[in-house]
Amino acid sequence: MPIGKEPDRAVSGIAQAYPDRVEVRGRDLAGELMGRVTFTEYFHLLLTGHEPTDEQRFFLDTLLVAIAEHGMMPTNVAARMTFAADPTALQGAVAAGILGAGPVVLGTSEECARLLDELRASGRDPAEAVAELREAGDKVPGFGHPVHRPVDPRAVRILELADERGVAGVHVELARRIEAAVAEAWGKPLPMNVSMPIAAVLLDLGYPVSTVKAVPLLARTAGLLAHLAEEQDRPLGFYLGGKAEEAVEYEAPGG
Repeated sequence: MPIGKEPDRAVSGIAQAYPDRVEVRGRDLAGELMGRVTFTEYFHLLLTGHEPTDEQRFFLDTLLVAIAEHGMMPTNVAARMTFAADPTALQGAVAAGILGAGPVVLGTSEECARLLDELRASGRDPAEAVAELREAGDKVPGFGHPVHRPVDPRAVRILELADERGVAGVHVELARRIEAAVAEAWGKPLPMNVSMPIAAVLLDLGYPVSTVKAVPLLARTAGLLAHLAEEQDRPLGFYLGGKAEEAVEYEAPGG
């Protein structure tokens, strides 16, 4: 449906609150879900409308753990500095961090998913797609990392687990073929970062492309909340701002 066009029926299938109950995806929240499902399982239900299989739950847990925290990243710094400026606005500080969680900082899992899905659907040789990106001067999503070299340990572990548990399918295979094609096109191996295995495993487990980005966003929210809890006891926000002032030299116009 085009954006802005009025739907024939305004319908949502996620949840509804009634005087005596809350219904979520056709299930009674208090009677059927609370005390039975984990938050990971509940997230899967909210996102997809279905309760997860054992493997979906296992890997959703694994991926959330893998991507939740990565140190004093710009997202966490932005959140801490926002919280320092207004300690009453926890939600605003979280929002500040999430707003900075783009592909450069949080990864390109959604772009990886689109690439893998296109290659699977078209049957195109990954080497051809990589060569086109290289010729155009573009990066291949999911490859290269400013810190993790020669490998991203998170990516390695995700693929190990996918192999061990028998869930590696066509998308994991394509990711590995892309890795080989990247090494050939660039004349050297580039580390496959965590974004590519996240996308590959989720797609092999049956998740739609449209849901892939939700996983790192949810995970990073947990990391932000941890930084903001620490900020209350061990404030760093103004210190980080001061260091930025020291690091940047002012230059007057024309000077």
